[in-house]
Amino acid sequence: MISEITLGQYYPADSVVHKLDARLKIIFTLVYILLSFFSRNYYSIATLYFFVFIVTIFSKIPFKMYLKSIKMILFVILFTSIMNLFYGSGDEVFSFSVIKITQNGINNSIFVALRFVILVFSSSILTYVTTPSELTNGIESLLKPLSLFKINVSNFAMMVTIALRFVPTLLQETDKISKAQKARGAQIESSNLKKRCKALISILIPLFMSSFRKANDLAIAMECRCYNCDKKRSKMDPLKFKKTDLYASILSVVFILVFFIFNQLFKAVNF
Repeated sequence: MISEITLGQYYPADSVVHKLDARLKIIFTLVYILLSFFSRNYYSIATLYFFVFIVTIFSKIPFKMYLKSIKMILFVILFTSIMNLFYGSGDEVFSFSVIKITQNGINNSIFVALRFVILVFSSSILTYVTTPSELTNGIESLLKPLSLFKINVSNFAMMVTIALRFVPTLLQETDKISKAQKARGAQIESSNLKKRCKALISILIPLFMSSFRKANDLAIAMECRCYNCDKKRSKMDPLKFKKTDLYASILSVVFILVFFIFNQLFKAVNF
């Protein structure tokens, strides 16, 4: 299960989406995630899903990679959706003792699930089609105005990128430690909660030790290469806004306008 998690990984491919400016990808990823929370009806959120579907096709990344991202938090999505079933007023659909499910509760549950999926898909697309260096340069460029307030933007951009790129590494390490402990007789999948907790400790302690060791090795490697965020550095591949980025921006803006039109034109769903 852990070995199938693809969060934070870069998937190399020769696609139009891969070649887009990293700043553009970061901005529109954040915009589409925010728009999913502003959607008031199924037509507007369907517009976002259609756009994401178009991007996944042009990214030339196997669809199963995106499904793996969803699989990672499928339990969270289902649990949150089920809990939201019991919140909301309106016409009663089902009731049993103190349990009451309303039409508004069903709408709320569906929208929560749809928003979760949009969030995961959008984040996955960003990390799949953007290299760590591009992501760092993009974040640094977008946050550059904050340097006027004496905020070290380079440090912040590097921390965010390293944290994101460490996710798949730590997950692989967790999988490796878990298999090693199983081979030693640890009852990780036992039905007994007490035994599972003890087995979990045998995984967490080596994982923390390994994480600190990797972080220390990375810090030493950066120091050996004289890395200094306070110094102004040149870029091997500086970000440039090209014609392709302009066309992608226009297309994205059109979809955003369609979203707002549908959001206002059709009746809002009650939650």
